[in-house]
Amino acid sequence: MTGWRRTFLPRPSRSAALSAAAVAACASLISGCGVIPGTTGGSGDDPITVMTWAPEKTKATNKPGVPAMAQAYARWVNAHGGLGGRELKVLTCNDHNDSVGAAECARQAVDHDVVAVVGAYSQHGRSFLGPLEVAGIPYIGGYGVTDDEFSSPLSYPVNGGEPALLAGNGRQLAARCDRVSLVRPDTLAGDELPKLLNQGLADGHHKPVSDIRAPEDGTDLTPQAERALKDAGADNGCVTAALGARTDTFYDSFRRTKDDYPPVRISSVLGSVDQSLIDRTGGASGPYEGAYVTGWYPAAGDARWDRMRDVIREQAFGDNRVDPSDAGVQTTWIAYTVLKQAVESLDGGEVTARTLRRALDGGLRVETGGLTPPLSWRFEDLLAASEFPRLINSGVTFQTVRDGRLVPAREGFVNVEKTLEQSA
Repeated sequence: MTGWRRTFLPRPSRSAALSAAAVAACASLISGCGVIPGTTGGSGDDPITVMTWAPEKTKATNKPGVPAMAQAYARWVNAHGGLGGRELKVLTCNDHNDSVGAAECARQAVDHDVVAVVGAYSQHGRSFLGPLEVAGIPYIGGYGVTDDEFSSPLSYPVNGGEPALLAGNGRQLAARCDRVSLVRPDTLAGDELPKLLNQGLADGHHKPVSDIRAPEDGTDLTPQAERALKDAGADNGCVTAALGARTDTFYDSFRRTKDDYPPVRISSVLGSVDQSLIDRTGGASGPYEGAYVTGWYPAAGDARWDRMRDVIREQAFGDNRVDPSDAGVQTTWIAYTVLKQAVESLDGGEVTARTLRRALDGGLRVETGGLTPPLSWRFEDLLAASEFPRLINSGVTFQTVRDGRLVPAREGFVNVEKTLEQSA
């Protein structure tokens, strides 16, 4: 593990970003949206109201466990005295995996004067962050699927997002693979992935990856599988797929195709492959045995997740949306851990979007029980990566599938800060 270095650099200008945000907000607030009853979290005994959103029941990536985990967390914390003695109320929203839906969710957050959006997932950062910025609402612990989450001054990420995963995946594969094929979504967010993976591979002086695009809602990815196998080559070749919910679709096509090509090793990242997927596809006898996986957090079986598992058993028993091995559920747990400690740091004072931002910007240090390095969003904690100025946690974990279980391939966190800086 490399040492954790905090880089001091001039604070980037926010005026341009805020001006753009205002324009985006004006556009997004035109559209209508359904109303969810709720109350704000001011002072006194009023509930502390937040929002969590994610796509559900779409043809692309779905994250129903994200709002379900948020609601389970609220039930648990309220059963144990609330946040600083006050009820936590969680509003939820389905962004439908489109920019209009994301803007509508942001409008709901603004209309109900929530104190924060917490632990959410959306691929449409430009659509929802503009309205939040204009309203001054912090975005705490988003999934990290868009670059916008690492540039908005009101975003407080808890992981390194897709940038850290792909840079880390390149680092993990650099010592193991001579040639690498990357299969990734044919989306704007997907367009950023090859550069990040290439920078990680560059540590091993590798050739650039073979960049293979796949439709986000594809149901047969045989052409992509054939090209990936062909481009990976005959010796020490690797195929890595970062397709979210469609990763299993790809590897199913890969499994039916691979016998016509030389053998290769397979790889992926957290959120595309998790323990539940490995279990569903045959465990040790399935296609993921021996795969390399790069994650943000410790493996799902690690004891550091025990408290989250206890909460799920207590408050979401039988709710199959809440999978403790799902990266969205895990990120939501960590995001609400941040919210809890931020509220408690106010010591019974007024809880508003402004006071939460002040606490987060003012040096609050959040401990997550070892699930991440300590989190802090002070100016001096920001990385010197110009494309990701709000990124504070550049740690990833290297895992592998052994005997049907995701286990550490290397102990501790691997810091990919320098890789991210060089990719900018």
